[in-house]
Amino acid sequence: MEIYFTNFKSPIGNIEIIASKHAIHALHFTEPKNIPSSQLPMIVSDCIRQLEEYFEGKRKIFSFNTEQKGTDFQKLVWKKLEEIPYGKTVSYLDIAKKTGDEKSVRAVGNASGKNNIPVIIPCHRVIGTNESLIGYSAGLWRKQWLLDHEKKYEYGIQKLF
Repeated sequence: MEIYFTNFKSPIGNIEIIASKHAIHALHFTEPKNIPSSQLPMIVSDCIRQLEEYFEGKRKIFSFNTEQKGTDFQKLVWKKLEEIPYGKTVSYLDIAKKTGDEKSVRAVGNASGKNNIPVIIPCHRVIGTNESLIGYSAGLWRKQWLLDHEKKYEYGIQKLF
């Protein structure tokens, strides 16, 4: 499988996009380190366009294939993360309950932390039971920015404060 790399400059830092011809495999907030591939598959162009629309407040749902390697439990958690509505938050306990085992809160946190496709698979929408911001590998300031951004555009128009 051929892997492609490119970079996307977002309002919260550079995002390295890693993809194959058929799926997005990872988004990493990082300084550009890999040389961008010269010929990018259509899915990468779609990903960039949809990320631009998301950051402009015009997109709430992403519509391209994603693929990550993980355990069955991790994949279940990632699927549950995708079900969290735009502009809303849930707790790690809420996700644990949706997996069928409310005692798996730590395992949910670990699985969420192994999500390699942040923003697209919205692990930033998961917060502590006491509504505190915890656990975001790209930095809590980015998590707060993403939550604030979604609140601003939650109803399809920018809220004016």
